Amino acid sequence: MNKSIPNKTDLIKEIISLKKKKKAVILAHYYQNSEIQELADFLGDSLYLAQCAKKVTSDIIVLAGVHFMGETAKIINPQKKVLVPDLKAGCSLSDSCPPDKFKKYIERHPGHNIVTYINCSAEIKSLSTIVCTSSNAKKVINSIPKNEKIIFAPDKNLGKYLIRETGRKMKLWDGSCVVHEAFSLEKIINLIKKYPQAKFIAHPESESPVLEIANFIGSTSELLNFVQKDLSHTYIVATESGILYEMKKKCPNKIFIPAPVDDDTCACSECSFMKMNTLEKLYFCLKNEDPEIILPNDIIDKSIIPIEKMLALG
Repeated sequence: MNKSIPNKTDLIKEIISLKKKKKAVILAHYYQNSEIQELADFLGDSLYLAQCAKKVTSDIIVLAGVHFMGETAKIINPQKKVLVPDLKAGCSLSDSCPPDKFKKYIERHPGHNIVTYINCSAEIKSLSTIVCTSSNAKKVINSIPKNEKIIFAPDKNLGKYLIRETGRKMKLWDGSCVVHEAFSLEKIINLIKKYPQAKFIAHPESESPVLEIANFIGSTSELLNFVQKDLSHTYIVATESGILYEMKKKCPNKIFIPAPVDDDTCACSECSFMKMNTLEKLYFCLKNEDPEIILPNDIIDKSIIPIEKMLALG
């Protein structure tokens, strides 16, 4: 850490000062560390952050999340400077779908609508018919005429869930999120037995056996809304544990238990990429206006089309 920033309190003050001085806006995902969540001008899931990126008027956008989120903000705002605290903050799901291999997959299955989950690279988006998030995926799938064929990528678990929910047949790319695949079904069942009054809620990126025992399945924002409206007192939550901070803020009198993972070294599922962003990196990102998301114009021009189609659905 820089000697001129000796502690967390000064870091927070400096970040607030720099943000005001540079007229920058911070967009942060729910999976960020609590300190970064508190500094965000806009805090939400991928759909909300994409919607905010379209509306903000600031010339500098800092996307405190992972790399594909910064790319999405840049695609929506090609004339603005889009910064991320750490360029290495990637995504296992995005990495599971290399553009060269996916392009060949599309070529082997001509005549399909290409629906891609927003958790993918700009190159993958540029190959897509329409993009979706877990919040609007069912709406996106249902917007495609029933007589038309669909390829869904990159998340096979979300794809299987959508097939079940919409009744549509889809070809699924074999990709997944290591965070949501880490949950231990056996440990979750034992936890449910320990807390019989608790409701088990899960993100649809989780594997099918986990979803089959869930009381409620929804996107990050839908899980947050559910616990605020539901009358239960205790919840076992199967998604990245960063959301628990906001859940506790919204519902201070309720108990939230992170779903256990199939790993004896940790108790909950954390995205190591999301947690790469720190207060120090956020400070230097604002101070130096770097790292910056840079994308080729042709990728921006192609990938904005499926994103705009998604945003037009609301």
